[in-house]
Amino acid sequence: MGADKKNKKGCVSMEHSLFRYIVRHSLRHQIILLILTVASFPFLYIFLDLPKVILNKAIQGSDFPKTYFGFEFDQLEYLFALCAIFLLLVIVNQAFKYVINVYKGLLGERMLRRLRYDLFMRVLRFPLPHFRRTSAGETIPMITSEVEPLGGYIAEAIATPAYQGGTLLTILAFLFVQDPLMGLAAISLYPIQIYLIPKLQRKVNNLGKTRVRLMRKVSDRIGETITGIQEIRSNDTAAYELADFANRMNGVFWVRYEIYIRKFFIKFLNNFISQLGPFFFFTIGGYLVIKGQLSIGALVAVISAYKELYSPWKELLAYYQMKEDARIKYEQVVAQFEPAGMIDPDRLLSDPPKIEPFTGEIVLSGVSLADEGEIQLLEGVSLHLPLDAHTAVVGGAGSGKHELALILARLADPQSGRVTIGGQDLAGLPDAVVGRRIAFVGASTVFFNGALADNLLYGLKHRPVIARELDGEAKRLWERDLNEARRSGNCEWDINADWIDYDAVGGEGIEAVERRMIEALKIVRLDDDVFALGLRGRIDPEAEPERAARVLEGREKFHSALGAEGLGKLVEPFEVERWNDNASVAENLLFGAPRGDGEELEALVEHPFVEEVLTDGSLDADLVEAGRRIAATMIELFADLPPDHEFFEQYSFISSEDLPGYQTLLNRIEREGVGALDAQERRRLVGLALQLIPARHRLDVLDDRVRERILVARKRLMEHGPGDLKARIEFFDRTRYHARSSIQDNILFGRIVHGQAQARGKVGQKLAQVIDEAELRDVVMAAGLAFQVGSGGSRLSNAQRQKAAIARALLKRPDLLVLSEATSAVDTLEQVDLVERLREAMAGHCIVWSLQRPALARSFDRVVVMQGGRVAQTGTPDEIDQEGSAFRRLTSEG
Repeated sequence: MGADKKNKKGCVSMEHSLFRYIVRHSLRHQIILLILTVASFPFLYIFLDLPKVILNKAIQGSDFPKTYFGFEFDQLEYLFALCAIFLLLVIVNQAFKYVINVYKGLLGERMLRRLRYDLFMRVLRFPLPHFRRTSAGETIPMITSEVEPLGGYIAEAIATPAYQGGTLLTILAFLFVQDPLMGLAAISLYPIQIYLIPKLQRKVNNLGKTRVRLMRKVSDRIGETITGIQEIRSNDTAAYELADFANRMNGVFWVRYEIYIRKFFIKFLNNFISQLGPFFFFTIGGYLVIKGQLSIGALVAVISAYKELYSPWKELLAYYQMKEDARIKYEQVVAQFEPAGMIDPDRLLSDPPKIEPFTGEIVLSGVSLADEGEIQLLEGVSLHLPLDAHTAVVGGAGSGKHELALILARLADPQSGRVTIGGQDLAGLPDAVVGRRIAFVGASTVFFNGALADNLLYGLKHRPVIARELDGEAKRLWERDLNEARRSGNCEWDINADWIDYDAVGGEGIEAVERRMIEALKIVRLDDDVFALGLRGRIDPEAEPERAARVLEGREKFHSALGAEGLGKLVEPFEVERWNDNASVAENLLFGAPRGDGEELEALVEHPFVEEVLTDGSLDADLVEAGRRIAATMIELFADLPPDHEFFEQYSFISSEDLPGYQTLLNRIEREGVGALDAQERRRLVGLALQLIPARHRLDVLDDRVRERILVARKRLMEHGPGDLKARIEFFDRTRYHARSSIQDNILFGRIVHGQAQARGKVGQKLAQVIDEAELRDVVMAAGLAFQVGSGGSRLSNAQRQKAAIARALLKRPDLLVLSEATSAVDTLEQVDLVERLREAMAGHCIVWSLQRPALARSFDRVVVMQGGRVAQTGTPDEIDQEGSAFRRLTSEG
């Protein structure tokens, strides 16, 4: 696969020579570059010789007119013809350079893409224990930044020495043709450079290796610091970490400084020797011209050619340095990407035409496992586990129960012994079988940044199932990308195709898959959480007009139900003629929300028409004063509070980091008055006022007069605002879905009243009731499934991540579900319920669950008690629950 090849022992290894890697994957393209390079030399030689011809034959020549190809030229015509040829040769030579450089860039990018793909594939093949020894902080830069220079070198590997070397030889040939002595003078100092430069460069190369190693450690340490920032803060070790970082950077500094000293000494030496050339030409050439042994035109041509000679020689020296740097980087990267025990690519990517379900039983025969320090984790484990039974594995710390779960999920390979499922050797099965018929859930499960639904369906995305239907320009672009992927040695699978294995999930079409997801969420009691996330989610009415229309129907039913049950006072609706005390000042001013995200509100305030409206009614002064009073109150309240105090969340429009800036602003106002503020400072205070929600924040900075002015400004904005301004605002409209609001806010079409007893709970209950009556739950759940979970699932709680991971495993409908303390973050009482529901969902299939609470094992069909890496007891709960038994001791302890 890619750069991999089989060695004599049948293992997969990577090319250790960068040059062999280049030849293996780009020889044809290198030959094309070579042909283009060689084809350019005759034009270059003629270009170099032409100035002499112009001087000697056109300017100083005689015997005119001259005849060429049947055309007669006088002196001026001859001069202009030669100058035109000179200009044409300039264009031809530059065209050659352009084509060669573009082709080199294309080749370099293809090879860099191939190399990164090969390295990433090797990461997927790393044995799992290797990830405990190597951090992401070291691996990521190797694939991204460290190999970046290799793309440039690969494109230059053959073309540059051929082109620059050929150019050098062409110029030298020209010099020797003009005068052998001049040619010798030109090359007289090259042997010194050829001898010294490699010796000096070798030390620079070694320093380069040291620099790369040090920077990998720095990168790794930065990653550890980010991961452990909570420990740093809680233990007051920031000074220690800064000292450690400064020490690491000190080592990098002195290595880099020595590299600069040596590298620029090499450059100084090259430049000094190169500048000696004109000295020889002016002395020797001048002498030959004076003695009449060399024409002045030839001397000028020689000097001109020597100037051209410096460039290819300089490029060859730079190429040598680049080659050495690239060789070092490649060798270091290859060394890091060849750990022992790598997974065979056939096991990783082979795809059997048919995968049969497991039947029979799981048999472990003499299975042993040790860690990297040769500490025995499992020793001689032998078990028979029926594939239609549910087995609990219990044991204390270090008992081997977790390692047994990893062995069964083939996330760890036994050092000795054998595991078979239905008579098939587990070690010999491809990942396509293990990944589809076995599911594993651990205590900490990673979720990828994206929608919750994408993460739940992740276990069903093995290969593209349904190709995209493309035509026209889209098809052309796809075929272009596909051809480029082939040329770069990348896979040809379309990431934008439909990858969901509908057969595995037991349904046809995305609607059936969504139903199965919701069923799985119900089993793990996560459906209410997803429902709540969905209420806070949004719908794009243009992309999903039917769902948006159904939400509007729910809006009308909700408001009818509120009125019928006397709950209307709990929600303050949006009405165009009225102020809404539970909405923000910005929402009241715009009677809507900005269509854009982020800082769009600030941009709207800067719109000329908005500024005009605010200024005409003196509303800008009112809002500046309101912002000033808010800032003063916040500083008074928050001055002595820690940054994570709950008040900062309640008054979310101001953060602890903002306080010093506002304090400086208030000090200036106190000294110079509000009139001294510039436009940006005024907008800052206005922005603070616009975020205020009067009923929630209760700061009493807006009186009835200011509220009335805001309503007047609202009317003017809505009725007379220019088209470009209105296009940037999503106005509230009782008859339309509001794309910038959540589903809940669209149904409410208003805000829950702050300060009313149990208002939020009562409205929430009525909202859920109306949603069910209007059959909108599927719409809300779909929005919840679209919730972005954040990097690593950080926007979900630990318990939610564990439940979602179990739901993901259930969607695969595995023959064997292996869990290892998979509910450790879930409430104790909820764990009991979850075990029962999972056992019911997996009836007829195998569960092997390494439990955190041994007492839960009593409800399982079979129990395995682990102790010191060995099987202490096995059997049904009644059989092993004997007085003095290991199982009795574990369950009595907790």
